[in-house]
Amino acid sequence: MRVAIFSDTYPPQINGVAVSARNLRDTLVAHGHEVLVVTPNPEGKGFDFSENIVRIPGIRMKRYYGYIFTNFWSRKGMQIVRDFKPEVIHIQTDGPVGQFGFLVASRLKAPTVYTYHTMIEDYAWYVTGGLVLDRAARSVVRSYVRMKSRSADEFITPSEKIKEYMRYIGVDASLSVIPTGVDFAKFDPKYIDEEKLKSIQDGLKIDRDEFILSSIGRIAKEKSIDMILRGFRVFVQANPAVRIRLFIVGGGPDLNNLKNLAAKLDISNKVVFVGPVDPDDVQYYYALSDCFVSASTSETQGLTFMEALAARVPLLTRYDESLSGLIENEKNGYFFFDEHEMATQLLRIVNLGFVKRSALINQGLKTLEPYSLDKFYESIIEVYRRAIKKKY
Repeated sequence: MRVAIFSDTYPPQINGVAVSARNLRDTLVAHGHEVLVVTPNPEGKGFDFSENIVRIPGIRMKRYYGYIFTNFWSRKGMQIVRDFKPEVIHIQTDGPVGQFGFLVASRLKAPTVYTYHTMIEDYAWYVTGGLVLDRAARSVVRSYVRMKSRSADEFITPSEKIKEYMRYIGVDASLSVIPTGVDFAKFDPKYIDEEKLKSIQDGLKIDRDEFILSSIGRIAKEKSIDMILRGFRVFVQANPAVRIRLFIVGGGPDLNNLKNLAAKLDISNKVVFVGPVDPDDVQYYYALSDCFVSASTSETQGLTFMEALAARVPLLTRYDESLSGLIENEKNGYFFFDEHEMATQLLRIVNLGFVKRSALINQGLKTLEPYSLDKFYESIIEVYRRAIKKKY
């Protein structure tokens, strides 16, 4: 099968959708399918086509995570896709490249699959500034989503949370819930290069008896990392004898604000802002962690949570309904509702004995079974077949 994937973000960019798009591409290729990826040029300038990846030039939007904003049409890109003769076009995003995908699909009359990865409505404040226009912007987003649901032959949501949202805003299209498959093997400690791990550990000056609490992912307001900092301060003040540091791994628009907050909270000496890391190296930062923490309630499926579980790292997460099928409190992770409860739960994790910690890790590994790449592939191929059947 020949599949063209359109995505406004793709590695080396670091975010959940980029990981999802690459996992989709790699899984299809591993099963013998031909895949063409259309995405922005990460350098911004210049058109490039190599290794079956079309990279369209654009402008880097520093305010919006550094995303590359391209034109909605590329003559060269269109010709390459036309020559590729896709049997299915799979659109992953809603930016200019995603819209280009819909235009190409319309021109070629190709079966179209659309995955709604991101709760766009939650990001409206980036444009409106959270002012009076926010409500109008959300209304526009909902109208857009309803329209796009009618433009695709098959509609995918990565979680029940998004499916319920779709029904709430009036989307009546058939929806397939397919969690993104994850290559869990790369997070298995037995595949970690010990020399490289030691090099990163030495670079970060981590002592063996330190407890490392890590937040890994995009640094943005909706991730609520400020709550993590406040909860960490509560913990440090209440437990001065515990040797602990908080590592914040990633980059994004809220980085300077968080650095200033850490200084204001007087915890800068215990907080390390690692910055963005190569997506192919992220498993090393999980391997260095004793606990993974997140306060985000904007997740659509929790890819970083799955990665942490695969890396055998206990989870400390703010409660969110999207995690209800993934995390069971005190069985494979710990929930908290505010910074004070975060500090309390963190102390419980710090004090976990070998038996309890092992049980937590083993349960986490069992939780991952429905999210394997094999199950993901089987579900995706079934959706592609339905899309082709509907079109022809």
